[in-house]
Amino acid sequence: MLVALGAAVGAPLRFLLDRAVQRWAGTAFPWGTLVVNVLGSAVLGFLVAWPAGEGLMALAGTGLCGALSTYSTLGYETLRLAEDGARPAAVGNAVLSVAAGLGAAAAGAALAHA
Repeated sequence: MLVALGAAVGAPLRFLLDRAVQRWAGTAFPWGTLVVNVLGSAVLGFLVAWPAGEGLMALAGTGLCGALSTYSTLGYETLRLAEDGARPAAVGNAVLSVAAGLGAAAAGAALAHA
């Protein structure tokens, strides 16, 4: 139940945040997906390093962060950029997403340790 409850918050949050960021950015580059993935990575990094208990990890780690972040959309949008002839943007999206996600997870963990 905790996973489902967290996902019920994370999924609409992902949708709304993605749309808001994309509207603000006004470009074809998938900034919204990048933002939600980086945010999810930071929160999960924090929770793992804290360490959160089993219930909080189910609610916020698996449920919220799992529904907030989206690897499948990252893959789809990167492929779409490449198919549309924006290969440098596609490569940049993949590299930036992985690097920023790892950095955000490390920053979240560092914050938890502080």
